[in-house]
Amino acid sequence: QVQVVESGGGLVQAGGSLRLSCAASESIFSINRMGWYRQAPGKQRDLVASINRDGDINYADSVKGRFTISRDNAKNTVYLQMNALKPEDTAVYYCAAIRLKWYWGQGTQVTVSS
Repeated sequence: QVQVVESGGGLVQAGGSLRLSCAASESIFSINRMGWYRQAPGKQRDLVASINRDGDINYADSVKGRFTISRDNAKNTVYLQMNALKPEDTAVYYCAAIRLKWYWGQGTQVTVSS
């Protein structure tokens, strides 16, 4: 069973930046895919960005050019660098590890003020 723990959320003004971290309990090479998802109040949880074991990356259209997903293999950690933040980016951000099943973190709140 994989455990993931997010950190790095907070309150930031529009146009600012935040970096989220997701630490996995084992080597990320043993995990098929890791991703960042977000859920705003009253809305469904949507993909923000993901990276698979081979390094292939996907982004939601709404964050392309502003967010960057990366990983540090030695630290078993995946990052989400978020730049040019907008109020509509406000949500709880969840990290997920996918290996036969989905493993979710507890989420971290990101609030962007206008």
